[in-house]
Amino acid sequence: MNSETHSTTPPASITIASRESRLAMWQAEHVRCALHKLYPSCDVKILGMTTRGDQILDRTLSKVGGKGLFVKELEAALADGRADLAVHSLKDVPMELPEGFALGAILEREDPRDAFVSPHYESLEALPAGSIVGTSSLRREAMIRARFPHLDVRPLRGNLDTRLGKLDRGEYAAIILAAAGLKRLGLEARIRALLDPADSLPAAGQGALGIEIRADRADMAAWLAPLHDEATALAVEAERAVSRALGGSCEVPLAAHAVWRDGALHLRGAVSMPDGRRVLRAEETVRSPDLAGALALGKRVSADLEAQGAIDIVNALTTMSRTDGPNTAPSGPKS
Repeated sequence: MNSETHSTTPPASITIASRESRLAMWQAEHVRCALHKLYPSCDVKILGMTTRGDQILDRTLSKVGGKGLFVKELEAALADGRADLAVHSLKDVPMELPEGFALGAILEREDPRDAFVSPHYESLEALPAGSIVGTSSLRREAMIRARFPHLDVRPLRGNLDTRLGKLDRGEYAAIILAAAGLKRLGLEARIRALLDPADSLPAAGQGALGIEIRADRADMAAWLAPLHDEATALAVEAERAVSRALGGSCEVPLAAHAVWRDGALHLRGAVSMPDGRRVLRAEETVRSPDLAGALALGKRVSADLEAQGAIDIVNALTTMSRTDGPNTAPSGPKS
């Protein structure tokens, strides 16, 4: 059956695989509602799952296998037929999908910026010297250390509610989170300040939702097509191309963010040392790109970063992580 036939034959049922955190379930429910509007007679279920990334909370992601830990169990459910699709925060999806899987749709992006959250202070600039700032991201850590070397940056793991709870108990003076997650859960009031991308360049795919399917599910790809937002997709594909070319992982503070301006796609990329003492930056623009043009844009930015020495940083941090070993616990407060 071809995709045209699939697209005109509504699905009888669809099962969505999702992590069980409140944010992940919101994302799955968001897709469920969208599918219900498209296919009112379809029985759309959500299969909640706990991933390895959710279970390991006492170590940073770079020490235990990276962001792929959040998607492997969901991919297993797709592979064995327990689920038809999986909903991910796109920034948590590895740059290279395993063989046999594909992104069936990328939804319109929410706010991609980082958010400053604190019960007592209005901004990073207002924090006194020695204040403890929590973040789960080496990218954010490098940004803070580069601009505010007088602050004490410490690891922060757990789902969104867990992180906010640690802040509210006084374990941190402030924490940095993705604005998109707070807004999706109706917690926008917790945001004291939104960080300018010029100061805190977002991660590749931040704020966007990706729907993963088996590559052989042409029927599912056709059913998901109306949910796909091409402008978001081209932007995040350019961003992911930068990370892919540089071997981006949780071990490397790497950022890539693309925005549309008057029909042109403008992409900025950055690679840093975790201490913020060395930051490489590059940017390029392409007018009216298709997918090939977006990918080429990403490659041009990554090539510029490579010419500045990005691969040396990536190799040094990857070697350092392997030397430290997977069981090295970070300093700072425990769960």
